[in-house]
Amino acid sequence: MSLVRATATIGSLTLLSRIGGFVRDVLQASFLGAGMAADAFLIAQRLPNLFRALFAEGAFASAFVPMFNRQVGADGGRIEGARRFAEDVLAVLLPVLLAFTVVMVAAAAPVVWALTGGFPDGAPGKFALTVDFTRLTFPYLALISLVSLLGGLLNSVGRFAVNAAAPILLNLVLIAGLLWSRGSEDVLVGRVQALCVTLGGVAQLVWLMCSCRQAGISLRLRLPRLTPQVRQLMALIVPAALGAGAVQINLVISTALAARFLGEGAVSWLYYADRLNQLPLGIIGIGVGTALLPTMSRLIGADDAPAAIAQQNRAIELVLLLTLPAAAGLALVAVPIINLLFEHGQFGAADTAATAAALSAFALGLPAYVLIKVLTPGFHARGDTATPVRVAVAAMLINLGANLVLIWPLGHVGIAVGTAIAAWSNAGVLAWLLNRRGQFTLDAGARASLPRYVAATLAMLAVLLLLRQLLPVPGPGLLARGLALALLLGAGGLAYLAAARALGLFTFNGLAAKLKRKR
Repeated sequence: MSLVRATATIGSLTLLSRIGGFVRDVLQASFLGAGMAADAFLIAQRLPNLFRALFAEGAFASAFVPMFNRQVGADGGRIEGARRFAEDVLAVLLPVLLAFTVVMVAAAAPVVWALTGGFPDGAPGKFALTVDFTRLTFPYLALISLVSLLGGLLNSVGRFAVNAAAPILLNLVLIAGLLWSRGSEDVLVGRVQALCVTLGGVAQLVWLMCSCRQAGISLRLRLPRLTPQVRQLMALIVPAALGAGAVQINLVISTALAARFLGEGAVSWLYYADRLNQLPLGIIGIGVGTALLPTMSRLIGADDAPAAIAQQNRAIELVLLLTLPAAAGLALVAVPIINLLFEHGQFGAADTAATAAALSAFALGLPAYVLIKVLTPGFHARGDTATPVRVAVAAMLINLGANLVLIWPLGHVGIAVGTAIAAWSNAGVLAWLLNRRGQFTLDAGARASLPRYVAATLAMLAVLLLLRQLLPVPGPGLLARGLALALLLGAGGLAYLAAARALGLFTFNGLAAKLKRKR
């Protein structure tokens, strides 16, 4: 499957998942608002999501998938040896996950206190409520780690769709929980949501197990053995996890600072803004990164470094073609987007203004977030997981410093700006290091395309600014707001496509051919 087609498959299913996620967020904003219960649930959810990004999706996508594919390549395309390697990994991983989950559930109170400082300015009972919710959400870590292992197997054999569709199940379970608890007190709604996080993990695991069985790659349970390959994977997991999870770590730092130093609602404002900012990151960045890693691993394993560099150049062109207009649109049209999606029920106009300001700041770093997903495989495919870690740690320190400086004059918006600064620092250093090693350089095609992407984005921004001046303020009705936003986004999107086509960035026939072409 070609890189563009694989990205389209992953991205389209991720889009369905994100749509489900937005339905969930809209219901959650309406039922929970941005108060105590909402902040408590979002922090409780952030903890297992952090470890998921570090030790599940990050570690397995960055360390396990290249090792599995190299084993397949060494065996002439047969997967029997790679399957045994996966079974050995499962045998060691399962007891570790179970033990870690038990420890974290038992230690939920000190963990939450370390993250929030006990909510110095929070409402009475907020800390205890967050601890309670955390104990309900944390088993999700073990479940999603196993999902990531099975998803890595399926990605390695080209079945990208199954793993990309798994998050849809989580959103469906969470939506069902919201509808079931509709009309209840916000604390009960939050508690049901925390429980549904774990139930969603169960649904995802069952889905992946059935899909692996249908693909003929079911794993057998073995007694734990520290084989040389398992030891090598363990040595790679921690640095790979930190490198791949840098964005999530920065978001956790931001959440902790908001909980410690800002008033009630700041955690929720940052969460809803980040959710919108994550939409293009999930569809574009994760889709391209997931498809790129096994491809680059095989090319480098076949000693075809020029082809691997060319693939990375095309990936960068693809993500910037899509990400630059997305970032500009989110930054400029943040208020009407938040107003339409979230301003219902418990979520008021003040919440809309605060969330939109954070979204505009987050969007400044969106291209960098996506570039990190494309540049990191350049290290991992070559077996170097240490370098992205060092870069990620430096970016985390930059994030912490920028947040501490900006939080006082800008409040929660300063946290979003600091996160964007850290993301650009991370992406810039990764690109510079690959270039210095001779493992990446912008080729002639990329150098010619990048200025035209910027020009097309500026043309789109000009159209959006003009329309904002000419269009009347929409009425309070949902339909009027929806039509006004659709007109803005539609006109901006058409302006970008027209400018990109006029600048020769793509042809419709050429794009269709890429989607159909097999590798």
